[in-house]
Amino acid sequence: MKLLAFETATEACSVALYVDGQVTERFEIAPRRHAELSLPWAEALLAEAGVARSQLDAIALGRGPGAFTGVRLAIAIAQGIALALDRPLIAVSTLQALALRAPADADQVLASIDARMGEVYAARHVRIDGQWQLQGEEIVCAPEQVVLPGGSRWFGVGTGFGAAEGVLATRLADQLTGVDAQALPRASDVLALAVPAFQRGEGVAPELVEPAYLRNNVALTLVEQQAARAAKAAR
Repeated sequence: MKLLAFETATEACSVALYVDGQVTERFEIAPRRHAELSLPWAEALLAEAGVARSQLDAIALGRGPGAFTGVRLAIAIAQGIALALDRPLIAVSTLQALALRAPADADQVLASIDARMGEVYAARHVRIDGQWQLQGEEIVCAPEQVVLPGGSRWFGVGTGFGAAEGVLATRLADQLTGVDAQALPRASDVLALAVPAFQRGEGVAPELVEPAYLRNNVALTLVEQQAARAAKAAR
């Protein structure tokens, strides 16, 4: 089995290749360079492994939530490759991929990403039969609004715990066994979720993949921007 994965939803850019159980990856904290790095890295990984694009079985990606442009980029690149090769896409949650950054002995993880504008993306995951499963919903809100079930203990992972001067980590300190506020999602973690998903037959047609922004009206479309400028000029 051969899968190529992209994760560009945060300031980190990463591309990973799975070839019959072996994973290679390129990863760099590279704000605003995701578009420049992603495809060249993918080509380099394929060349190093001696794998042609036509040999890929599927393309995987982190679908967000995260930075609007980063999420869009991963989807656009993955869709382009998958459509050209007539291959399925495996889209996984960026927050679920981030949960894999927690220590191996953690069974309950609160994954959180700095969403800017005074908010965080957050989701609770519990390990069941060796697999991380989402508890509740993925949310975007002020860090003061994130809550955990009473009496439970969780490991916190992700940049959301460093946002707004660490409000999230401070508020939930009594329910956290530890925090890694520097952790970022990686394409290798996307693969860890995508490989079993592909084996379960969960690949979908490229055009069916949707980004997970969580925020409404994250950005105006080009048409909306042009309309807004025209209306302003007409006043």
